[in-house]
Amino acid sequence: MDKTPSSETAPLPGRIRPSLAATRDVALIGAVAIWGLWAGAAFLVPLVVALLLFVLIIAMADRFRELVAMPAWLASLLAAVVVLAGLSLVIYILASQATAFLRATAGYESEIDAALGRLAGLVGTELATFLHDTLVGIDMSRLARSTFGGVTVMLNSFLLIVLYIAFLLAERLAFRHKIAKAAASPLLGAELTVMMDTISTSLQRYVGVKSFVSAVTAAISYGVFRALGLEFPETWAVLTFALNFIPSIGSIIAVIFPAIVALLQFDTLTPFVIIVLGCGTIQFMMGNFLDPALLGRSLNMSTFMVMVALTFWSTVWGLIGAFLSVPVTVCILIVMSHVPGLRPVAILMSQDGRLGSGVPAE
Repeated sequence: MDKTPSSETAPLPGRIRPSLAATRDVALIGAVAIWGLWAGAAFLVPLVVALLLFVLIIAMADRFRELVAMPAWLASLLAAVVVLAGLSLVIYILASQATAFLRATAGYESEIDAALGRLAGLVGTELATFLHDTLVGIDMSRLARSTFGGVTVMLNSFLLIVLYIAFLLAERLAFRHKIAKAAASPLLGAELTVMMDTISTSLQRYVGVKSFVSAVTAAISYGVFRALGLEFPETWAVLTFALNFIPSIGSIIAVIFPAIVALLQFDTLTPFVIIVLGCGTIQFMMGNFLDPALLGRSLNMSTFMVMVALTFWSTVWGLIGAFLSVPVTVCILIVMSHVPGLRPVAILMSQDGRLGSGVPAE
């Protein structure tokens, strides 16, 4: 006698098909979004850089008003002048020394054998031979051009970034009112306002702390470079400042570059050892003690997600994407935490599963 399958054991194709359709739609939307990020890099990168500089200007303006009583517009103007002057100085130093450094790379390539001969006594012949085989295959000029390529992009987009910042400052107060009026309901408007405040607070703390820690690290490293007589000390100090915004590997690269130049420039290993141990210790202390102490739990993003974000944004936007990886991912995490359907993803991306007090209850 045939038995009709019960509702508990019978297959439910009607439920499976929507699940597959939803997976397909998400995959298609994700692929189009990634392609859009890659294809629109020329437009999106200057805009994101301008937004981060705008956040830094607002944070600095608020600090000016805490120190000295002044109108909000004056504090914003002073902060904008300081931030844009600092950015101009960074671009000027790298651009002015790029040509001289590219010319010097030819001399560095001819010094590789002599430098590795000196290094062999410290690390051993086998490792020195391995380094020789590796370095011979590297085009130093091409590596230098790619390193300074991000500076060229920033220089070409500098005027556009300044214009973005100017209009953002002009519409700072009006934008909040427009968001509230554009929302479908007062509750949604209030939630959007809370989300924007959370993003602004997190980014202000991150950009402000990273700028301060990177500036202190760069200043100390510059003193070491100057005392040793290293070539292009300003360049290495600026790169130290910039590379500290790249999580994990940025501080390592900031030590490797000047250490290699010291190995090629000097006839002894002493400057090389001083840079590796001295600047390496500075980077370790800043990155593992001062930086976490100042940032605290303001970001609350998983370390694994930091590395995933670094890999993803570097692939999509290149070197500039590495600098922007953490703040952009923090913004995405905060937005996801305010969308009920995406909140589980935000919890998985967080460090300890807590999303903060600004997240609405289920």
